[in-house]
Amino acid sequence: MIDLYTSPTPNGRKVSIALEEMELPYTVHPIDLGKQEQKTPEFLAMNPNGRIPVIVDRDEDDLAVFESGAILIYLAEKTGKFLPTDPKGRADVLQWLMFQMGGVGPMMGQANVFFRYLPEKIPTAINRYQNECRRLFEVMDGRLADREYLAGDFSIADMAHWPWVKTHKWSGASIEGLDNLQRWMDTMYARPACVAGNRVPPNPEQANKSDGEKKFIKSAQNIVQT
Repeated sequence: MIDLYTSPTPNGRKVSIALEEMELPYTVHPIDLGKQEQKTPEFLAMNPNGRIPVIVDRDEDDLAVFESGAILIYLAEKTGKFLPTDPKGRADVLQWLMFQMGGVGPMMGQANVFFRYLPEKIPTAINRYQNECRRLFEVMDGRLADREYLAGDFSIADMAHWPWVKTHKWSGASIEGLDNLQRWMDTMYARPACVAGNRVPPNPEQANKSDGEKKFIKSAQNIVQT
């Protein structure tokens, strides 16, 4: 059994998508980032960096694993799914996983900060990160020109990218004209396990989207300014 400590963010949903795709039993422990639950002593004992997601594998002597990319690799190796074992296939998946970890995620995250969360709007910073997001999307679009998924077959690289790329409007980054990327996004939406994992944990404010967005932005402002 896996215990998943997570929040409704792209990084958190990478792992719930993986757990659904790999058909692993898991228990969800929602972490309220606005209340700084990720900074409690109990949470820091699992991840000293104070970030979600974290898993605890109860079948492996309560092994705690943090960092979403590391968790995806751990789960793939645990199940033997979505990460090839041959050197070429493994390298292909891992390089695209790291493309998300070092590029798409951080750049979209910074776009979110400057475009959505900071009260002071700095056009140079907003343009810099939105343009970089677009550049990275163009790289993905080129990669997807002759293959269905980023590494050929569906893999943890796709699981890592999708929760981020599908939120491009929140970052103010366009995918207009990137037909291959849009086709890939539609393919991901067609996977029931991806959709199920993307709902974990549910947003409690979904009933009122406008109020929910305001609350989320306020919570994010508190986080980035502390």
